Amino acid sequence: MNFSKSSCKILILFLVAINFVKASSVLIPMEAEGQQNHLKAYGITYWALTKGYKVNWLLNYRGGAFLMPDADEVRKECQIRSVTFEVISDATATSILEEIASPSQNTETVLLEKAPKIAVYTPKGKQPWDDAVTMVLTYAEIPYTEIYDEEVLSDQLLMYEWLHLHHEDFTGQYGKFFGAYRNAPWYIEQKKEAEALAAKLGFSKVAEEKRAVAIKIRDYVIGGGFMFAMCSATDSFDIALSAEGVDICEPMFDGDNSDANYQSKIDYNNTFAFKDYILERNPMVYEFSDIDTTEEHGKGAMKMENDYFTLMEYSAKWDPIPTMLCQNHTQLVKGFMGQTTAFRAEKIKSNVLVMGECKINGEARYIHGTKGKGMFTYYGGHDPEDYQHRVGDAPTVLDLHPNSPGYRLILNNVLFPAAKKKKLKT
Repeated sequence: MNFSKSSCKILILFLVAINFVKASSVLIPMEAEGQQNHLKAYGITYWALTKGYKVNWLLNYRGGAFLMPDADEVRKECQIRSVTFEVISDATATSILEEIASPSQNTETVLLEKAPKIAVYTPKGKQPWDDAVTMVLTYAEIPYTEIYDEEVLSDQLLMYEWLHLHHEDFTGQYGKFFGAYRNAPWYIEQKKEAEALAAKLGFSKVAEEKRAVAIKIRDYVIGGGFMFAMCSATDSFDIALSAEGVDICEPMFDGDNSDANYQSKIDYNNTFAFKDYILERNPMVYEFSDIDTTEEHGKGAMKMENDYFTLMEYSAKWDPIPTMLCQNHTQLVKGFMGQTTAFRAEKIKSNVLVMGECKINGEARYIHGTKGKGMFTYYGGHDPEDYQHRVGDAPTVLDLHPNSPGYRLILNNVLFPAAKKKKLKT
């Protein structure tokens, strides 16, 4: 069959038109009613980045929705992971982006370019507690590498963009578990293993070894790394940095007496987030300092049914970083306890952002700051879906909490390093 030149041109234009109509994007909504599995939606976004797709994070639009190119494998992956998605035309996608760009809207588009390499600081072997971050990373199918003291001290942190610290004591006091668990087999074994590891690495005391690890992590952040800490890793990390060259451990922890009047030797200039705190000297008290408010919660001053914290609202266009970290389908998040539950507002340095607070008792739950070229986020509490998680309790089944606002805050931090760096306006 022969075609004239004009017929060929018409055919080509027709095929181009068909392709233009077919051009489409996948929108993953993240509002309360629009998404059946918020947590796995982050996993889809991370997966898309590993496949080379660029993803737009639509801040303050439909709960912090994700927009990515349409492809059969993207749709299939969403279906496999039970993530709600919408296929929209490129014209609709352009219209959404134009709406978000409007100066009258508190919205912004952030381009996610590359899946960050994730490290989780955790000891080898099973612990008598679980870790909310590793649980949600596993549930969302986001890969991570476990590292511990040997890897940190040999500068292997440089291989990763994002580091998580959870249930860890950087002060060398074994979590201050002595009072309640000193005769428990797991406590005895952990102390023995920690002492053996410190000796292997050339340190005479666990406290000295842990402080060396904390300093390496500090340098990693200063050099441009992102650090996310929860529970006891938050205040114990800062305390360890502030006690450099000072013995704050009693004999049952390190075999000799603490320094006389060690409180006066604490250097708050060395910390990331906290200031003016008083250390807890009593080894029988399950607390590091007066930064934490767990004791008030334990006394019932804050009842579980009333325990919520509020996420702050920021200008998406002027403050995209805290806006990213606070993306959620609700501004009111259920509180939850931990060895370190929350931070007294007056103990937080003025240059640190309080992104989540409980105004009833003046405590911060979720804070963020900059150190050198890097950034850190501290999140109080142990498990966002288990109010008072105790040692030995069974881990939370995240299939029962696929839309957890508390766990979403963790995953905001996981994706945060993927964002294309913009020149900050503030």
